[in-house]
Amino acid sequence: MENQQEGAVRREGSASRRRVLIASVAGCVVLGGVLVLLPRERSAEPARPSPGALAMEAVGSGVPAALPGLTELIEERREAVRTRPRDATSWAVLGAAYVERGRRLADPASYPRAEKALRTSLSVRPRRNTRALEGLAALSNARRDFPAARRWGEAALRLEPRRWTTYPLLIDAYTGLGEYKAAKRTLDRLARLRSGPAVLARAAAVYRDRGWREDAAASLADAAAGARAPIERAAYLERAGQLAFEHGDLDVALRHFREAVRLDPDQFATRAGQGRALAALGRTTEALDAYRAALAGQPCPQYALELGELYESLGMPEAARERYGLLRERVRRAAAGGADEELVLGRFEADHGDPKAAVRRLRAEWKRQPGTEVADALGWALYRAGEPQEALRFALTATDTERGGGMLDAASMYHRGMIEQELNRHGAARRHLREALRINPHFSPLHAPAARAATEALGEPPDEGVPEMDGGAG
Repeated sequence: MENQQEGAVRREGSASRRRVLIASVAGCVVLGGVLVLLPRERSAEPARPSPGALAMEAVGSGVPAALPGLTELIEERREAVRTRPRDATSWAVLGAAYVERGRRLADPASYPRAEKALRTSLSVRPRRNTRALEGLAALSNARRDFPAARRWGEAALRLEPRRWTTYPLLIDAYTGLGEYKAAKRTLDRLARLRSGPAVLARAAAVYRDRGWREDAAASLADAAAGARAPIERAAYLERAGQLAFEHGDLDVALRHFREAVRLDPDQFATRAGQGRALAALGRTTEALDAYRAALAGQPCPQYALELGELYESLGMPEAARERYGLLRERVRRAAAGGADEELVLGRFEADHGDPKAAVRRLRAEWKRQPGTEVADALGWALYRAGEPQEALRFALTATDTERGGGMLDAASMYHRGMIEQELNRHGAARRHLREALRINPHFSPLHAPAARAATEALGEPPDEGVPEMDGGAG
């Protein structure tokens, strides 16, 4: 109602100004006889914000920032702290900009710089420095250190409970720790404080984890429609494309990815998404090009694993090994920058390296941050290491709708089905392998064909009236 009243006031004011102008013009015509109504020069338009200013606004409001703007912002803030070394705000902004650049470029070398800047901000202003605490929470999430992200986020929230930008950071931390109910409660509090595209996008992530696919897709569509900048819209379209791919909607996914790349050519996650969708459509040359572009701009270990598996599925083992070598190198670099890539390394070792080493890595990861992704990876590693009985326990945890909130992806259902098949629980295995292929028949160039072969080997269920021994599988 207030917005309507404000609009009415603005319209009434504009009408009054027009009446005054018309009267003035008429008076001038009468008095002077001649009047040139059009000015010779247009009034100067307001200067457009610099890329650095736009990045500053984005970083401060928790939305994606353009890479050129981040570079400019970092240089501006570095100069500011050189001349004003006790400027706590500039130190905090510098740290947040380093975090965002590191995340966008998969550049773990940015993270120690971010940490130094953020901790300097805290040392300069040790009390009520919410901005620095938020930056440390964002840094911890980027490093996949979710326990630390939760600590920093909760500390920031205690200082300013109504500061909405803290809530998305906590949602990410709770999700990484498998605390899905806490993530949903935090989203509910955020929604009471704030609305808009950034909140809609965060809500979509929570809805996805709870299995509410239609709600997630609708929220992302609304977020993309309401985004203020092309960079922000591209980020939401990338998430919408990934959601569509997860459910086998390849044409929809590819449409979202293409539009995101058009809006932001530096959106490298989108290029990896294009690679997934194009590979599933059988357009392998384009898929390889898309993955290479993604790795060139954002050498993320996960992309290296996906590209290696695509090469392997095409019968190109040497090219696959080269990408697996890149994966190991990037994991080492991540560790040097304080980032945790044990999850992707464990997945790689389970299928392409040493499954027992994968189990050791993933057990440690599970003790530290027991999310459903880690449970799924650990269960699969145990299966690959010849321990199917214990593997089933983790597979059940990964696909527990109560614990995980309802999100059942094709890969986790495939893993559970294969483990159950190994344990001769044929009825459960058949159900879960079929469910994996129903969710997304193209979920992996290596494992989707294996799921189809296992389903065919299991055959049809027994005739009605003939019980199938299931071993009590859930």
